[in-house]
Amino acid sequence: MSTALIVFAVILGIVGIVGSIVPGLPGPPISWAGLLLAFFGRRVAESGNEISVTCLLVWLAITIVVTILDYVIPAKFTRMVGGSKAGSWGAMIGMLVGIIFQAVGMIAGCFLGALIGELVFGKKEPGPSFKSALGAFAGVMAGTGIKLITTVTMMLYIIF
Repeated sequence: MSTALIVFAVILGIVGIVGSIVPGLPGPPISWAGLLLAFFGRRVAESGNEISVTCLLVWLAITIVVTILDYVIPAKFTRMVGGSKAGSWGAMIGMLVGIIFQAVGMIAGCFLGALIGELVFGKKEPGPSFKSALGAFAGVMAGTGIKLITTVTMMLYIIF
């Protein structure tokens, strides 16, 4: 029983890492589910290498924060490069709409949402609008990096 739990925990850890890169698949929550299975698997096996409840709760908090930041960071990056609220909202809406079309849709949706938001609602010229859209793209990449770091670290906890 405990071996099966650990095997499923490792599988969820791997799927979580993939989900950090592939939009539409919630990587950190899946990795946390793997961590939870590893917690129970090690308890059943009564091994000396247990994951503490505190560790589990800290990783739950980190998972929640990272999942929320994944949607907020592109809008913040858009604002950092001079984008307006219209560009930030466009980036967030575009990313959410883009989830329907998986990886390419989410990235393109964020970029196009920021661009359209700046051009149409922010009434900016194409150059600054494009710069804001690039900021949104950089935000998506930063969010992906944070998710990847989080899921790989959880995978290390699952394995070791």
